[in-house]
Amino acid sequence: MRIQDTPEEWPVTATATPFTGNKTSVRTDEVEMPDGSRVNRDYQVHPGSVAILALDEDGRVIVLRQYRHPVRRRLWEIPAGLLDIPGENPLHAAQRELYEEAHVKAEDWRVLIDVYTSPGGSDEAVRIFLAREISAAEGERFEVSEEEADMELARVSLEELVRGALAGELHNTCLAMGALALQAALSGDGIDALRPADASWPARPFAA
Repeated sequence: MRIQDTPEEWPVTATATPFTGNKTSVRTDEVEMPDGSRVNRDYQVHPGSVAILALDEDGRVIVLRQYRHPVRRRLWEIPAGLLDIPGENPLHAAQRELYEEAHVKAEDWRVLIDVYTSPGGSDEAVRIFLAREISAAEGERFEVSEEEADMELARVSLEELVRGALAGELHNTCLAMGALALQAALSGDGIDALRPADASWPARPFAA
């Protein structure tokens, strides 16, 4: 049996935004249940994100280590960033983030996997790309600040990332999902069966 997520929207009888931050906000919706009762649902309103699993010619993935204050951990991650501009093309955003965080470019791009990071409490949608044919970017490195100023970069085998995720040693959502998705693709129909980089994304519609 083939299963598939489907769009649906239950009636919202009232809404409020009790908090607005720099990039995200919190919304409270009064939602009508199928039995006619009404309940409040609080959730983070998020612009969406892109992440990039960049694979070099030796089968290693570009990863970076960054402090994440909410979880009080320094996490290994793959390059990622927000979709700051409404309707922004996610591929263009991913290419920008790969340049800014790893100072490399890629010639071959595919959609690896699309996920909602925490659909019970946030509307954040993330598109994870697979980027191959990696080479150094031209020009000066992008100037970083705050947590990014302390980032550490490395190249690690896909096998080590999968092992670390399954062992409970690596916890970043995009890194774990990306590594496991790529391993599944390699074990299944192969990279050529992945969706093209400009595949539609109903969760975050974009212009070509």
